[in-house]
Formats: sequence, structure tokens, C-alpha cells
Amino acid sequence: VQLQASGGGLVQAGGSLRLSCAASGRTFSSYTLGWFRQAPGKEREFVGSVTWSGGSTYYLDSVKGRFTISRDNAKNTVYLQMNSLKPEDTAIYCCAAGSLLWSGVMITTGSHYNYWGQGTQVTVSS
Repeated sequence: VQLQASGGGLVQAGGSLRLSCAASGRTFSSYTLGWFRQAPGKEREFVGSVTWSGGSTYYLDSVKGRFTISRDNAKNTVYLQMNSLKPEDTAIYCCAAGSLLWSGVMITTGSHYNYWGQGTQVTVSS
């Protein structure tokens, strides 16, 4: 599976962006998809994840109620809708895919994902 994230950009605080992660590969629909971010000088951070069916999602506490993950398996694409953006959301956002057990420890840990895409920069100005 190859992944490519897009949709980043510069937005003012309170604004919105929608990131997309396009995947190639016939088995895309069988994978859990996750979004991670890394801000300058900080470690990579889990943002959210969605099951293969799209039926369940899990989010970092600080983005709950603001970010929404969805997927369209017919289009081999997963989305991250980000609303009410804050300057602290500024980071490079990456998508990842993997065959992993749907548990908090598994889906929030980057090393459990098998495939990673290149990131897209999100910058939120105050």
C-alpha cells in the first residue's frame, strides 16, 4: 500500500481544513487508517484513527469534537476534517495504514502501522 497525504495549507485560527490520504493497493479496505502529526521539535503524535469499515474512530483528546476522520473505501481515500483549528495544531500531518488490533494502545502507537505516506504541512496562524 502506498499512501499520499494532501490538503494542508495555511489557515487562520478558527478555520478549517480537510486533509486527504489517497492509497493505492487492493487491500486498502482491510486496513485500519491513522493520522499522526509532528510539530517542530516535538515527537510524532497520534491524532486519530478509523477502522477498516469506518464504523469506529478514536481521537486524541485535544482534537475531539474538532477533528473528524472518515474513509471512502471505494475511492481508497481517508479524510481528516479539521475544524476550529488552533495554532497548536500546526504540524506535518501523515497518514498510516496497518493491520492491527483495534485497541487504544495499538492504534495510538505509530510503530504498529505498516505503511506510511509523506506528510502535508498544516500551519495555523494566530
